[in-house]
Amino acid sequence: MYLNTEKKKEIFAKHGGAETNTGSAEGQIALFSFRISHLTEHLKKNRHDFATQRALQLLVGKRRSLLDYLKKKDIERYRSIVKELGLRR
Repeated sequence: MYLNTEKKKEIFAKHGGAETNTGSAEGQIALFSFRISHLTEHLKKNRHDFATQRALQLLVGKRRSLLDYLKKKDIERYRSIVKELGLRR
């Protein structure tokens, strides 16, 4: 599987502060970004997989909501996570 426990711990350690800090907005945004990139690559090969397309749209919406929340709460954390992950906004 593309996303195993070790990979999740690595993502949360890098962006969330600690492996066990799975509730941080930065960690969740990073995890969603990893999953979004994986699903995007899948959809490039399988154009008619509409269930995956819907799942991708839902993930993008969740990430957008978390980014909006982080922007309202702490603009510096927002700017740093956008810069780290290379997001457009």
